[in-house]
Amino acid sequence: MIDKYTILAVRLFISLRGMAKTKIYIGYLLFIGLIFLTGLLHAQTLTISAKVVDRETKEPLPFASVGLKNKPIGTITNLQGEFDFHIPIEFRNDVLVINMLGYLPYEDPAWTVTNNITTIEMVKSTQFLDEVVVSDSLRGGEILSIALGRITQNYPMKPFLLDGFYRDIKEVGGTYVSLLEAAVKIFDEDYQAPRNKFKLRERVALQEVRRSLGYENKFTAYFDEGNLLEDILLHNNIRYRQFPEEEIFFKGMVRGNDSYYNGHQVYVLSQKYDYDLTIYVDKETYGIIRLEYENDEQEVIRKRRGLVSKFVNLKRIIDFKSYNGELFLNYITLDSKINWYDSKTDELKFETQLHQQLLINKVYPNTDEYVGTTEKMKNYGLQYQDYRYNKSFWDNYNVIKESPLDRKIISDLEKEISLEKQFNKN
Repeated sequence: MIDKYTILAVRLFISLRGMAKTKIYIGYLLFIGLIFLTGLLHAQTLTISAKVVDRETKEPLPFASVGLKNKPIGTITNLQGEFDFHIPIEFRNDVLVINMLGYLPYEDPAWTVTNNITTIEMVKSTQFLDEVVVSDSLRGGEILSIALGRITQNYPMKPFLLDGFYRDIKEVGGTYVSLLEAAVKIFDEDYQAPRNKFKLRERVALQEVRRSLGYENKFTAYFDEGNLLEDILLHNNIRYRQFPEEEIFFKGMVRGNDSYYNGHQVYVLSQKYDYDLTIYVDKETYGIIRLEYENDEQEVIRKRRGLVSKFVNLKRIIDFKSYNGELFLNYITLDSKINWYDSKTDELKFETQLHQQLLINKVYPNTDEYVGTTEKMKNYGLQYQDYRYNKSFWDNYNVIKESPLDRKIISDLEKEISLEKQFNKN
């Protein structure tokens, strides 16, 4: 079908040139219109929206991986199991794949999900695992030792590039005071062990940034004002080999009941001391596919304006996805809680929480594309780096869909003006 603008152009042309030349130019303009529409179709995206739940309990499944089979693009579900997945329209016949630890994979053509499905039910893999006879006698520490020794076999060892979405949210006393989101490109050479486990190896280029006006709030000074995106990347324990080397650490790893992910059986390893650590390892490749860490140990961090801050809690999840036989970062979440006390009376004055998320939307393995020095992100806070709000970009970007928690955030942040207006003011 020819669009209305092409028809109007034809009519205008007829009125100006006269009927004698109409037939020649109509054919020409229709041809141009068809070319325009073909290009427009290629530029279009298809949005798949659904909610992922447990088939038996109907409970939502947060942070399930959503992607296309054998394609390097994806997103994840939010805290309510919901997702919006924007894909090029030419991928509509590809297979949509949803994976969740402990569940059988869900697979269906993308176009069928778009047309017919609003809720996707995932089936637990417990029945399948009950049929598996566990014949190996490896201990938890032995499994982890093998997994760490195979990092260079299971993770990319040639230059690769990642498209990522970063979000941080600051909360004071139960009220959300600021929001920052960024689209980024992350380049890395390989997964060789770094000499310095606490110095960033990846090169990061900011593509777009948007933020609320809350960064001008008086309480933001009580948060770390460094580069929080750099900080969350440095929490990738697998990339930076941030594991104790002492034998007692490996002896303390306990092997639990096996699980299931992406069609593979998975070892589940855990350790509890001053922290809770759980590591999931693929039984076929010994690739670490997920790490969960939580620490509740209180410690004094710094002093500011007659107050002293104490670390209260840190919770971290690192998740990987497989593409072309290699494991690439899927997402990292990092939640930290710090309380501020009167330095003289030790009275609690206020509580702060920082919520961070980094989601990888697309993987470019074995790439020639490179993030150079001039493109590299500055090492100070993202809120100080000058990027104007680009609405058209964000409208079709794969961000984590809003959940009830996010709507509470929006409600707190929009007490004076809408977020859209706040983005435009920055």
